[in-house]
Amino acid sequence: MSVIWHDLECGGYVADLPLWRTLAEEHGSPILDVGAGTGRVALDLARHGHEVTALDVDQALLDELSRRAGDLPVATVHADARAFDLGTRFALCLVPMQTIQLLGRDGRESFLRRAREHLLPDGILAAALAEELTPYDVAEGGPAPLPDMIERDGVVYSSAPTAIRVDGSGFVLERWREAVGSGGERSAEPNAIRLDRVTVEELEREGAAAGLRPLPRRWVPETRDYVGSVVVMFGA
Repeated sequence: MSVIWHDLECGGYVADLPLWRTLAEEHGSPILDVGAGTGRVALDLARHGHEVTALDVDQALLDELSRRAGDLPVATVHADARAFDLGTRFALCLVPMQTIQLLGRDGRESFLRRAREHLLPDGILAAALAEELTPYDVAEGGPAPLPDMIERDGVVYSSAPTAIRVDGSGFVLERWREAVGSGGERSAEPNAIRLDRVTVEELEREGAAAGLRPLPRRWVPETRDYVGSVVVMFGA
């Protein structure tokens, strides 16, 4: 089931792909994709001729990524981004879609150290960061974004954003998930993801403390459905 929800809520995002392709052309292979999921970024880069290692903590997502990859040059690694040791180094490490904000401060620091150890001498780390999210609550009369929907094996799945809340040092993104079978059977449940509240300057300081060298930032544009990102850049 995690594959369906991941595809539904993340798989349609394409605004960042041009930047990852550009960085891949600039810095070459091999590439490490952190938080790869079902391969939204990894498969796109592999189709453009790059060798990619896809790292994720969810084995079900990686199994689906491997199935989709076929003969493409994609390897999968089941590991936590805060504690991995792959025994190889990369020209480019990508952390798309605010994955860096899921790790907690101690987790970010651990990841940055691990990333530094896995970069080639001239390697690059690029992490997408959303510094601010605009709070809203559909239940309190806020805007009601359209749900994401997909059909699989006769079941229609929908995921509707319902709120963004400020929660101390982070943001909580809330959704309402529903599945409706061909016979009308229905299941529904809430889902919430918490993102750390991190500024670009904070992440750059954390990277420097891990032995990384801050580089000029890049940007991913905002779209109708997705917030824009600052892409924080580091050199080994």
